[in-house]
Amino acid sequence: MSFEAEIAAARTRMAAGELEAALRHLERAHVIGQLQVWPHVLSHWLMLKIEVRRGRPLAVLGQLVRIVLGALGSAVGVVPTGNTGGSDISMFKRLPVPPDLQDEIDQAGKPPSS
Repeated sequence: MSFEAEIAAARTRMAAGELEAALRHLERAHVIGQLQVWPHVLSHWLMLKIEVRRGRPLAVLGQLVRIVLGALGSAVGVVPTGNTGGSDISMFKRLPVPPDLQDEIDQAGKPPSS
């Protein structure tokens, strides 16, 4: 799925109160979009909203820090590829990118065909 499709699926799950399922979609969206400022920030913003709903103050703080550092990292092109963006993992840890997400990342980097 594309970044936009993962975000849409996450929002649908959030509206239904299915926060774990929403978070899985946001983690996938994060991996796809972390090289671009707005998608990176959006994925963390929605993760923040989930953590607020869960009542997890440390995770909320973790997402606030990730919003700021993630925006800066994306702006300068320095991000830990494959990182899922959740507060349960170091924000500096690189992870393997699942093949289906790598395909999405590769497609997003190509200019539109005419």
